[in-house]
Amino acid sequence: MSAAQPSSEPSLRRYLDQPRGGPTVLRIVLGTQLRRLREAAGITREAAGDAIRASHAKISRLELGRVSCKERDVADLLTLYGVTDAPARDTFLALARRTGTPGWWHQYGDVLPSWFETHLGLESAASVIRTYEVQFVPGLLQTAEYARAVSLLGHPGATPEETEQRVALRLERQRLLTLPDAPRLWAILDEACLRRPLGGPEVMAGQLRHLLAMARLPTVTLQIAPFALGGLAAAGGPVTILRFLEPDLPDIVYLEQLTSALYLDKRDDVDHYLAVMDRLSAQAESPRESLALLERLLAQVG
Repeated sequence: MSAAQPSSEPSLRRYLDQPRGGPTVLRIVLGTQLRRLREAAGITREAAGDAIRASHAKISRLELGRVSCKERDVADLLTLYGVTDAPARDTFLALARRTGTPGWWHQYGDVLPSWFETHLGLESAASVIRTYEVQFVPGLLQTAEYARAVSLLGHPGATPEETEQRVALRLERQRLLTLPDAPRLWAILDEACLRRPLGGPEVMAGQLRHLLAMARLPTVTLQIAPFALGGLAAAGGPVTILRFLEPDLPDIVYLEQLTSALYLDKRDDVDHYLAVMDRLSAQAESPRESLALLERLLAQVG
């Protein structure tokens, strides 16, 4: 029996009993536990790869949660790592089966890029979501009409059906904020997001009213970085930082690009972006002042 096993099994059972985040989070948790077992047993990635007839690169991807796990591979690794206790093995194998279960977003597969699926899973499991947006209102706070305008801008050649699928996906994501255990959303918006008349005045007026309503929720903190600030601490693109209650999930920085995304979880990277986000929060208007600014902008839009 592995020395790491007694603490691993209860942790994994918690995820089986109360799954959040779908297969994305389960893959990360399982991979983290398998890495700990491998390291405790003093076994290299190369040796682990040989045991499941794979490369050390596949072991690395498995341990990082980038790929789902075959039951047979997990069983062979557990044997290699000295995990012989039947209940513990059963728990690991049950989790391995769950990693292949499609997430709720599977129904939107026709319009959902694969690199964004990871974000949806992490977002669903997060306890705190901190985000800074430069060009658009954050997806979790968009109205259907605004989301439709964003989708048409990014996918001008899409069919009406594809556009409506993208809007439906965005609205389905937002259900997260109405759950009993909803995450804390802390959003900082550059004033440019609110000044750009995306979709026209009527759409923007509806979006501003929605932001005012959402900002009054106890789980939502909204700040606006006005033009008067000049340069900002986060010169560049949007940033999202996801924090989790689960000890097996590190803070993750999400950086979205045009056709891909970066997921950073190294401590130095995360600390850097946390410091940037803290400076942004200190520079931006307070939540109370931000509400007043939203009301003034709404009056201007009509």
